[in-house]
Amino acid sequence: RLDSMASSAAPRHRIGFLLKISDDPELQREYKEYHKNVWPEMHAALNRQGWHDYSLFLKKDGTLFGVFESDRTLEECIKGMETEPINATWQAAMQKFFPAADKLRPDETIVQLEEVMHLA
Repeated sequence: RLDSMASSAAPRHRIGFLLKISDDPELQREYKEYHKNVWPEMHAALNRQGWHDYSLFLKKDGTLFGVFESDRTLEECIKGMETEPINATWQAAMQKFFPAADKLRPDETIVQLEEVMHLA
């Protein structure tokens, strides 16, 4: 039955996280340009791996707040992206924007936030 199939699917929930990019205005401008034109292959990979309705917000100090909806955990979404060949290319292109990413991929510097409130 359709209603029993729908109830077996995991519900989507929002995942919020922080990242830190450079506070250099020129690097931030370039970072924003990349994200205005996310590669179609990367967009498709994100969707396949559970990243839906994904947004990033940037403070001038380089703090990024990201939020997306998924039926998976953040850890599962990141692990899923590790299986996507385009992700390695994207992460390499993003490396220069992340001061903490000298030894880590940018996606390894994500700090998940606890959702405190949601008004629907």
